[in-house]
Amino acid sequence: MPVLIKTGLDLLIKKWPKQFVSARIGLLLHPASVDSYLNHSADICISSGKCKVEALFGPQHGIRGETQDNMIEWSGFRDRKTGLPVYSLYGNTRKPSPEMLRNIDVMVIDLQDIGARYYTFIWTMALVMEACHELNKGMIILDRPNPINGIAIEGPVSELAYASFVGLKSLPVRHGMTIGEIAQYLKNIYYPNVDLHVIAMKGWKRDMWFDETGLSWVLPSPNMPTLETAAVYPGMCLLEGTNLSEGRGTTRPFEIFGAPFIDPDVLVKRLEEMRLPGAIFRPLHFLPTFQKHTGKLCGGAQIHITDRELFRPFKTAAAVLKIIYELYPKKFRWNRPPYEYEDKLLPIDILAGKDRFRKDIEKGVSLKDMEKGWEKELMAFDNKIRRNYLIY
Repeated sequence: MPVLIKTGLDLLIKKWPKQFVSARIGLLLHPASVDSYLNHSADICISSGKCKVEALFGPQHGIRGETQDNMIEWSGFRDRKTGLPVYSLYGNTRKPSPEMLRNIDVMVIDLQDIGARYYTFIWTMALVMEACHELNKGMIILDRPNPINGIAIEGPVSELAYASFVGLKSLPVRHGMTIGEIAQYLKNIYYPNVDLHVIAMKGWKRDMWFDETGLSWVLPSPNMPTLETAAVYPGMCLLEGTNLSEGRGTTRPFEIFGAPFIDPDVLVKRLEEMRLPGAIFRPLHFLPTFQKHTGKLCGGAQIHITDRELFRPFKTAAAVLKIIYELYPKKFRWNRPPYEYEDKLLPIDILAGKDRFRKDIEKGVSLKDMEKGWEKELMAFDNKIRRNYLIY
């Protein structure tokens, strides 16, 4: 398939802001920071003649995917290829320190997001923006597609009382925005003094899924191997807040889920009764090689998406949690903190962005009524905020 769009990185040389020519830059990047020909953004920036790269910065999982499992910190080092210092923003430091930015005029961010609020890259971007706001540094965002399209939105809007590294600011779970659009939202509402420039894509349309862009899929993190993974992630990541395996340690994370105490056939029968749109479920057993239930045979299911336009990942995950909670009340549990640098609030509450989601499941509220609750706030966010920052 021919490449149909150009990312911000593809347009970097042509669209580089004039006021930042020859500027000293810090580059926040990861393994998927590549152009249409799979050239890495570090190499492109260094050879561009537009700027001088002073340092590299990496989000969760590092600049090369150094950490396979979830919530594993990594430390900075000196890059062998370029000789540049590499700073970790997923460890003791998550917001760049003044010392890290001392020799930098502009922070350039080139991260492939997944389209879900809990994916931490956008919050690393937010903390970089906060640092630039405080230290009077410029920012350039090299925009990239929302891989699961820029139209569909779903799930609760997070409350600031439940702010965490899986949601520092108010945003729906499936936000339907690009990383450049989120940057504009954050600037306008929270960091107005940042000198922000978004190098927009060319040719991208909001209804596009990643496999319609002609771009090659590169894992943005080790447990995001395919577009199908990204499609289910805005819902199935909720399982991180429970004792259920979300499929880490298998070759199909987030599509496969379960636990040692689950009967796959019983579970799938109940899921089929829910008539969830755009998906069918296959009963299975699996053996995680790391993370939850390592080396223990788990019963569960695999989600097979039959119609991605109809499929609702958050609604689907809510149904999964509701059913397993009802089937196994003595064995299912909500995980306790700490989780993603939060040591007081329950992981499920910061993932959902509020405690209502958990309490509705505990009270036996119907899936239909649960959905009505988040749809109302979702539409308000879309009409009052989100639409003001759409570029495409």
